[in-house]
Amino acid sequence: KIMKIEVCSFSGFKCYPGHGKRAVRADGRAFFFINAKCEHSHFLKRNPREVNWTVLYRRKHRKGDWAESTTKRRTKRIVKAPKAIAGSSLTEIMAKRNQKPEVRKAMREQAVRAAKEAAKVKDQEKKTKKPADSKKAAAQAQKTKAPKQMQTKAPRVGGKR
Repeated sequence: KIMKIEVCSFSGFKCYPGHGKRAVRADGRAFFFINAKCEHSHFLKRNPREVNWTVLYRRKHRKGDWAESTTKRRTKRIVKAPKAIAGSSLTEIMAKRNQKPEVRKAMREQAVRAAKEAAKVKDQEKKTKKPADSKKAAAQAQKTKAPKQMQTKAPRVGGKR
């Protein structure tokens, strides 16, 4: 069998079987105290971090063994690894990065020029198609429209009421 060793809720000391006292609050939370001193201090609502002889105080103020055990942890160095982005491979990205700014600027201007020219061509096509199409559409609309017959209201019968 394994011995169940409790930990005091106030002091943080180990409580071996046969020692200590358990107190259960109205909301169901259980507290275990090693002696009456701890129990009384807990119910007086003393803060164990401010009571000199408790484990929590000794940890907070780095007394005894706690000073050696909590050494500074080394932070992990983050190593940046270049990765490919969707749509372009790593080699393409590296090639673009290593290009001179003048070359990159010239390529960008060329691409913008090409886009503008394509837009101009589209606009011209639209303008040339529009007059012919609009005339045909107007002619068809006139043919299909029939004169609307308006219904006249029936005369009111009777007086005001």
